[in-house]
Amino acid sequence: MKQAEFDGRGSCIRWTETPGEEPARVYVHGLGSVSAVYHAHIAARPEVAGRRSLFVDLPGHGISDRPEQFGYTLEEHADALAAALDEAGLTGAELIAHSMGGAVAIVLAHRRPDLASRLVLTEANLDPFPPPTAGSSGIASHEEDAFVNGDHARVLEKVGPLWAATMRLADPRGLHRSAVGLRRGSAPTMRSILLGLTVDRVYLQGELSGELGGREELEAAGVRVVTVPGAGHNVMFDNPDVFAAAVAGRL
Repeated sequence: MKQAEFDGRGSCIRWTETPGEEPARVYVHGLGSVSAVYHAHIAARPEVAGRRSLFVDLPGHGISDRPEQFGYTLEEHADALAAALDEAGLTGAELIAHSMGGAVAIVLAHRRPDLASRLVLTEANLDPFPPPTAGSSGIASHEEDAFVNGDHARVLEKVGPLWAATMRLADPRGLHRSAVGLRRGSAPTMRSILLGLTVDRVYLQGELSGELGGREELEAAGVRVVTVPGAGHNVMFDNPDVFAAAVAGRL
């Protein structure tokens, strides 16, 4: 396990990694998730293996610290992720990012273009105040203190056992603030940033999640949008073959 301080107060973002060739691949999880749980089975596949791979847990999640004074906005998450990549000595990494992690990766590529050479985004949040989807938890609709002091347990029951298995590892306050930050979005918006980036960009949309809004505009800007057959929000579980092909650059 490795770590990097991210808030000026000694709090650390942590990750595990496997050795391999550069450019490294950095796997970033979604809200209430853990990177290794969602991505290690993909990184081990033959068509993807051989690259240095980092499985980073964002602040408030998994093995990373969860400072109460941290804001957990998308920008702050991106800066914490940048601290991890700097500590790891990376430049030009490939960011493989899911849901909220995709939003964080987009903001990181905007704030620190030296760190990202490619984005593989899985149902990443592109807009503030998104409509309800298969990956929506409703956390941000709760008041923070109410969520911490009781609503958190009710949300765990609502999201079902698979998501709850990793969500219960997240700090309730950090989880709530992350959800609020995700709903607020970034400035400029994640979609605007993605449209303007020049790095290689792939966007995976699960077939069961419905059509991606603004697809034509994204494709006109050079984003390869792939509808993944038989998949919902968690494409890496629902259709690992297509997910691995996207990571390997074969789509």
